[in-house]
Amino acid sequence: MREASGPGLRLDRNGRPMWRATKAAVKAGYPVKTVNLAELADDPDRLRARCERLQQEMKEWLTGSRNPARIRFDGTFRTLLDIYETHPKSSFQNVKPASRSVYLSYIAMMRLEIGDCRIDQTDGTDVETWFEFWADHSRPRGRKSRAGRDNAPAPTEAEQKRHIAKARTAIAVLKAAVRFGVKLRHDGCVEFREVLAACQFAPMQSRDVVATADQVVAARKAAHAAGHPRVALCYALQFEGTVRQWDVRGQWLPMSEPQPSAVLGYGEKWIGPTWANVDQNLIFRWTPTKTEDTTGAEIVVDLRACPMVMEELALIPQDDRKGPLIVNAKTGLPYRDDTFGDIWRAVRKAAGIPSNIWNRDLRASGTTEARAAAAQIDDLRKLMGHSEKSQTTAKVYDRAKLEAHRRIAQARAEHRGKQP
Repeated sequence: MREASGPGLRLDRNGRPMWRATKAAVKAGYPVKTVNLAELADDPDRLRARCERLQQEMKEWLTGSRNPARIRFDGTFRTLLDIYETHPKSSFQNVKPASRSVYLSYIAMMRLEIGDCRIDQTDGTDVETWFEFWADHSRPRGRKSRAGRDNAPAPTEAEQKRHIAKARTAIAVLKAAVRFGVKLRHDGCVEFREVLAACQFAPMQSRDVVATADQVVAARKAAHAAGHPRVALCYALQFEGTVRQWDVRGQWLPMSEPQPSAVLGYGEKWIGPTWANVDQNLIFRWTPTKTEDTTGAEIVVDLRACPMVMEELALIPQDDRKGPLIVNAKTGLPYRDDTFGDIWRAVRKAAGIPSNIWNRDLRASGTTEARAAAAQIDDLRKLMGHSEKSQTTAKVYDRAKLEAHRRIAQARAEHRGKQP
């Protein structure tokens, strides 16, 4: 490990970096005593940033500054956002763990950038100005501020689409906070809800970027070269199974989440597919996170019909097929979001894949290939875990989804064979 520093940073007996809470915090009952940071050993900047974040979270817990009972609404967006984030009756508490980190990042951004603005003194032109800055990836520093806008480089088309999406997400989080403010009868929130309704924002532009089968093959090869073989399996399953990234590699959740888990690390728990979700016939079954609390629709994929997946499985001994499906060979644990993202960017560059292709595009790319192969819409709906209009028994529905995937896989294989 290159020389690095950070608050709370320690080395374990094997020389690997870890963060440790102070003795005073542990004595006071702080629930996170240590966090394994081995995956950041070769990145001093990110290692220090993670330590600083962990240290700040510990301090906030000790001081009780995030205790909702201590937050008093003073008419500013800062206190409204604080209340929305911490109040036990807020809709924020029902946000899925996978989305919670996204919400928190936008709450933190708005707390910094518009937190001092008073709700009863903010009009629609202010909000639309904020949106314009966020869409341009500029940083408003208060009411109607335009600092730095003229000197900012013009974003590319791909960046502009991404920034508009981020700006709209920020507005969505703001609306949720305001709705909760209305519920609590906080001054100015009712009127500001009407202000938001009158505002007009640039529409979300759908992504039209597609990764080809050859690019996925190149990405898998680069992942192996980088020492991340299970990442290659993840790419293959995302593309050929049209499965969402986090429905393949799983996700890390706070210890406070109710879901039980036997996989612990980084002061968190992991939830996701394991080898137990692949039966003896190589049928993969998983209930997507987006449907587990609604329709309960399950995805069913015959891995034997996925050439790329089978190539990856051939490299994994039977004795290693236990525990989480996708693990980091360097840590023995599932990948964290930032590590997985860093690997994709490195793999994308090594494989010569355009930078405007994101990892999450692999699922949509698989769907695009299937449609080009004349796959039926009804089959695609079954494969992607979308709810059915009607169904009889679970057994019949399960078989229908399995046969749908097989038809799609066959069509895609024939389509690839026709490509020059």
